[in-house]
This record gives sequence, C-alpha cells and structure tokens, in this order.
Amino acid sequence: MGWLFSSRTRAELIRDLTQPEDHARAYVRVIAHTLRGNVLWSVTEVTAKAEGVYPDLAPGESMRYICCDLLQRSGGEWGYKAMDESMAPYYYSCPLRYLDMAKELSPGWREKVRAHHARRRQPATATAGAVTRQVERAQPRLDALLPLMA
Repeated sequence: MGWLFSSRTRAELIRDLTQPEDHARAYVRVIAHTLRGNVLWSVTEVTAKAEGVYPDLAPGESMRYICCDLLQRSGGEWGYKAMDESMAPYYYSCPLRYLDMAKELSPGWREKVRAHHARRRQPATATAGAVTRQVERAQPRLDALLPLMA
C-alpha cells in the first residue's frame, strides 16, 4: 500500500488512526498505541460480525495484531503508510509488551524486534569494548600494510 495524505494535522491523523471503526462486517478498535518518532505502533483488535473477515475467525470472535503506521509530512500535509506485522516491516521499535498482546504473524520480524531492544539495553561500555576488540583484531593487518603504504 502507498502513502495516503490529507490536510489533517499530525495530531488529527494520529487520533483518526487510533479511533474505533464500526463496519458492516467487523468492529475494529486500537487497544494500545505509542509513537516512536514518526512510527505509530498499535495493537488492533478485530471482532468479526460476519464470516470471511479473517481465516478461522467466526462471527463474534476477535483477533489482535500489531500495526505499524509510518507518518510523514509533505507539502504541508500529513500522511501515513499502513503496515502490519504480517508484512515484516523494516522497523523494529515496536514495544516489547505488544508482542504478548497480539497473534504472532511473523516470527522473524519479532526476533528482530527483540534484538533491537536487547541492543538498546546494552550499556555503552559493552559497545565500546566490542569496538576495542575489533580494532585489536585488525591491528596485525594494519601493521602489515603500513610498510606498503610508505
């Protein structure tokens, strides 16, 4: 799906994306949402009112999934690009607690979300230590190249 733009403000767009929707075949509501920069993460619950809304979802039954809406301003208008977990978006800042709130649709994407959060929790000294080890491993190669560059 492409980008959809309108004259709404950013706040209005976010409000519209998180409002409940009552359709003829399903009721849709956002049960949790958060903003990480210009990425709107949400857990959406769909309750079927008719057959065929989602495979194996009978009328009256619900399912939850994770949504990733990218937000962008262009020419004075705000727009969004809607994705969900099944599309394995190239964004991983989804809150970890959302993984427990929704049906798993992409195990590989969820692993990348967990890895993203694990990297963020590492102290800066651990990262600095990893860089130091990389430089130490490269030093013998650098020493061998120096006479060639002289």
